[in-house]
Amino acid sequence: MKLVFATNNLNKLKEVQSLIPESIKLLSLKDIGCFEDVPETQLTINGNAIQKAEYIKEHYGFDCFADDTGLEVEALNGEPGVFSARYAGEQRDANDNTNKLLKNLENNTNRKAQFKTVVALHLNNKLETFTGICKGEITTTKHGEGGFGYDPIFKAHGYDKTFAEITLEEKNKIGHRGKAVRLLVEYLNTI
Repeated sequence: MKLVFATNNLNKLKEVQSLIPESIKLLSLKDIGCFEDVPETQLTINGNAIQKAEYIKEHYGFDCFADDTGLEVEALNGEPGVFSARYAGEQRDANDNTNKLLKNLENNTNRKAQFKTVVALHLNNKLETFTGICKGEITTTKHGEGGFGYDPIFKAHGYDKTFAEITLEEKNKIGHRGKAVRLLVEYLNTI
């Protein structure tokens, strides 16, 4: 089976490739000649994932899946949420985003947060979604060199290290994207 993963984010691609069985050939947007920005104009994480999957199916004709992820911080009423990648502006700079989040949480003792990933699969003209959530907290400073995005400031419940301090294998085991992709793989194994 061939499936397109509708992302230009090489970090996400690497994470997901390590979770997909070898029986599924994963194609990137580059592999199918898609070099434009795939639209993400919905107001929910679920909506963006579906929009991206439908865009690839409609414009390129490939069976595909897309994901959207957001960091939801309790003390900020769920911000940055669907706007996580652009939290500090259209430049989509992870460092700027984490700095803005830390500033907005300054002196706040409620550090509860969760990462949420929705994967939308467009296969055989049918749409399915799979959701993964990882609960944790926001640290007061950045820790670690690994990972990407908000990983240096997010610690999952039960862990004393941020996502940027643990291995990709550990992150995939406990993380939001890993949970959603495992549900996707379970579904693909039933068809």
